[in-house]
Amino acid sequence: MAGGTDRVWRGWEAGAVGWRCTGLRWGEGVPVLGWCRGGVVRGSVQAYGAEFGFRAVGERGCVGARGNVCPVGAAVPGRSTGARCPECARLDRAHSVAADTLADDPRTYRVYLAWFGPGMVKVGITAEERGAARLREQGAVVFSWLGRGPLMTCRRTEEVLRAALGVPDRIPYARKRAVRGALPGAQERVDEVSGLYRRAAALEGGSGWPESLERLPFEAVDHVALFGLAGEGGEGGTGGVRWAVAELVAGGVVGGRLVAAAGPDLHLATAGGVVVLDTRLMTGWELVAADPRGGVGVPVVDLGGGGVQGGLF
Repeated sequence: MAGGTDRVWRGWEAGAVGWRCTGLRWGEGVPVLGWCRGGVVRGSVQAYGAEFGFRAVGERGCVGARGNVCPVGAAVPGRSTGARCPECARLDRAHSVAADTLADDPRTYRVYLAWFGPGMVKVGITAEERGAARLREQGAVVFSWLGRGPLMTCRRTEEVLRAALGVPDRIPYARKRAVRGALPGAQERVDEVSGLYRRAAALEGGSGWPESLERLPFEAVDHVALFGLAGEGGEGGTGGVRWAVAELVAGGVVGGRLVAAAGPDLHLATAGGVVVLDTRLMTGWELVAADPRGGVGVPVVDLGGGGVQGGLF
């Protein structure tokens, strides 16, 4: 059914023409891969323990911006996580909240504090109507809300925390991924967020804290179970995560058993170890079904710093 979500979906097997991936979303509280082919849009729930395999076909193309196709049909590099040509990337960002061009947005926003690993905490904002989807999309292992209010009030709160507490609003994704396989226990995960919350709350009434921000009580939300990160590695990590897909290439195959997912990443168990696949690298490619037991035949990077190689097999 167009626009629906199929829990068990065999869309890749229906015909010779491949589907194009539109990315991984978490709005439903479970990882769902989006697909489009012609005018048909589908979603496939990614269940832990299921087999997963595909092959990239042809050339990777720009995905366009804001629901519009790329006017020139540009090709994009295999390692781009945005899958957009420079012109479409500028158009997409110009209409985003991060670009500060939507000051008159009437929606209510929330300020959050997120933890991705030891020493990796950040402040951010998201539209209240989206709930915690934004946190799951970023791969936040633990988070708590700090406050709610108009967009510019929440933006001002971000700036206050950056200036007064040195809290960043961005953490490079490679850093988040590198520590995800060996996370500390639940209490340690929560403690770092609660400590930041107390420091932030202490600024209320001074240091430029916006009066129009409604502070919310501390309530830690831990995503380790949702992401499947406990796995066989103990309480706080999947363990054995060593490789990450660097890029897809024409004819390249990716296959394995899904053991975890976090942010845009799928963790696939293969004969050569657990491989992390950033689903943003899938967008823009035409993809067809492949044997999930075929392993990984695209360039991968060693998360331990061992460089890039052409594939595990």
